[in-house]
Amino acid sequence: MKKSYRVKKNTDFQDVFQNGKSYANRQFVVYVLKNTDHEHFRIGLSVSKKLGNAVKRNEIKRYIRQTFLELKEAIDPKNDYIIIARKPAAEMNFQEVKKSLIHVLHIAKVLKKS
Repeated sequence: MKKSYRVKKNTDFQDVFQNGKSYANRQFVVYVLKNTDHEHFRIGLSVSKKLGNAVKRNEIKRYIRQTFLELKEAIDPKNDYIIIARKPAAEMNFQEVKKSLIHVLHIAKVLKKS
Protein backbone atom coordinates (compact mmCIF):
# COMPACT_ATOMS: atom_id res chain seq x y z
CA MET A 1 0.00 0.00 0.00
CA LYS A 2 1.39 3.40 -0.99
CA LYS A 3 2.55 5.82 1.69
CA SER A 4 -0.08 8.35 0.64
CA TYR A 5 -2.72 5.85 1.85
CA ARG A 6 -1.33 5.76 5.40
CA VAL A 7 -2.00 7.83 8.50
CA LYS A 8 1.44 8.19 10.08
CA LYS A 9 1.59 11.37 12.16
CA ASN A 10 0.55 11.32 15.80
CA THR A 11 -1.46 14.53 15.28
CA ASP A 12 -3.48 12.83 12.52
CA PHE A 13 -4.10 9.81 14.76
CA GLN A 14 -5.23 12.03 17.63
CA ASP A 15 -7.51 14.01 15.32
CA VAL A 16 -9.26 10.82 14.18
CA PHE A 17 -9.53 9.52 17.76
CA GLN A 18 -10.98 12.76 19.13
CA ASN A 19 -13.23 13.83 16.26
CA GLY A 20 -14.03 10.54 14.54
CA LYS A 21 -16.72 7.97 15.25
CA SER A 22 -15.84 4.45 16.40
CA TYR A 23 -17.36 1.14 15.37
CA ALA A 24 -16.36 -2.24 16.73
CA ASN A 25 -16.81 -5.98 16.72
CA ARG A 26 -14.94 -8.59 18.75
CA GLN A 27 -11.76 -8.45 16.65
CA PHE A 28 -11.39 -4.83 15.53
CA VAL A 29 -12.22 -1.24 16.44
CA VAL A 30 -12.48 1.15 13.50
CA TYR A 31 -12.42 4.93 13.90
CA VAL A 32 -13.77 6.87 10.92
CA LEU A 33 -13.31 10.59 10.26
CA LYS A 34 -14.37 12.54 7.17
CA ASN A 35 -11.34 14.01 5.43
CA THR A 36 -11.76 16.15 2.34
CA ASP A 37 -8.05 17.09 2.13
CA HIS A 38 -7.20 13.86 0.28
CA GLU A 39 -8.68 12.33 -2.86
CA HIS A 40 -8.49 8.80 -1.41
CA PHE A 41 -8.89 7.13 1.97
CA ARG A 42 -6.02 6.77 4.44
CA ILE A 43 -5.61 4.06 7.06
CA GLY A 44 -3.68 3.94 10.30
CA LEU A 45 -2.99 0.69 12.13
CA SER A 46 -2.59 0.02 15.81
CA VAL A 47 -1.57 -3.48 16.86
CA SER A 48 -0.58 -3.79 20.52
CA LYS A 49 2.34 -5.82 21.85
CA LYS A 50 -0.25 -7.76 23.84
CA LEU A 51 -1.25 -9.52 20.61
CA GLY A 52 2.09 -11.24 20.13
CA ASN A 53 5.66 -10.85 19.00
CA ALA A 54 6.76 -8.59 16.12
CA VAL A 55 6.23 -11.32 13.53
CA LYS A 56 2.61 -11.84 14.59
CA ARG A 57 1.88 -8.09 14.79
CA ASN A 58 3.32 -7.49 11.33
CA GLU A 59 1.29 -10.40 9.97
CA ILE A 60 -1.92 -8.86 11.32
CA LYS A 61 -0.99 -5.49 9.77
CA ARG A 62 -0.28 -7.15 6.41
CA TYR A 63 -3.69 -8.86 6.52
CA ILE A 64 -5.45 -5.55 7.27
CA ARG A 65 -3.59 -3.70 4.51
CA GLN A 66 -4.34 -6.45 2.00
CA THR A 67 -8.03 -6.38 2.92
CA PHE A 68 -8.19 -2.62 2.34
CA LEU A 69 -6.33 -3.05 -0.95
CA GLU A 70 -8.88 -5.64 -2.13
CA LEU A 71 -11.81 -3.46 -0.98
CA LYS A 72 -10.30 -0.26 -2.41
CA GLU A 73 -13.12 0.36 -4.90
CA ALA A 74 -15.89 -0.33 -2.36
CA ILE A 75 -14.57 1.85 0.48
CA ASP A 76 -15.72 5.46 0.89
CA PRO A 77 -12.67 7.44 -0.34
CA LYS A 78 -13.24 10.64 1.68
CA ASN A 79 -12.43 9.15 5.09
CA ASP A 80 -9.48 8.46 7.34
CA TYR A 81 -9.63 5.10 9.10
CA ILE A 82 -7.79 3.95 12.22
CA ILE A 83 -7.96 0.19 12.79
CA ILE A 84 -7.17 -1.19 16.23
CA ALA A 85 -6.70 -4.95 16.42
CA ARG A 86 -8.04 -6.74 19.48
CA LYS A 87 -6.77 -9.98 21.05
CA PRO A 88 -8.89 -12.45 18.98
CA ALA A 89 -7.35 -11.08 15.76
CA ALA A 90 -4.04 -12.76 16.65
CA GLU A 91 -5.48 -16.25 16.06
CA MET A 92 -7.16 -15.43 12.73
CA ASN A 93 -6.05 -16.24 9.21
CA PHE A 94 -6.39 -13.81 6.28
CA GLN A 95 -9.90 -14.89 5.26
CA GLU A 96 -11.19 -14.49 8.81
CA VAL A 97 -9.57 -11.06 9.16
CA LYS A 98 -11.10 -9.96 5.86
CA LYS A 99 -14.56 -11.21 6.84
CA SER A 100 -14.35 -9.48 10.23
CA LEU A 101 -13.17 -6.17 8.73
CA ILE A 102 -15.95 -6.27 6.11
CA HIS A 103 -18.42 -6.82 8.95
CA VAL A 104 -17.21 -3.84 10.98
CA LEU A 105 -17.02 -1.61 7.86
CA HIS A 106 -20.64 -2.53 7.08
CA ILE A 107 -21.56 -1.49 10.63
CA ALA A 108 -19.80 1.83 9.99
CA LYS A 109 -21.70 2.16 6.68
CA VAL A 110 -18.58 3.03 4.69
CA LEU A 111 -18.74 0.15 2.19
CA LYS A 112 -20.62 0.59 -1.06
CA LYS A 113 -23.28 -2.02 -1.69
CA SER A 114 -21.87 -4.82 -3.81
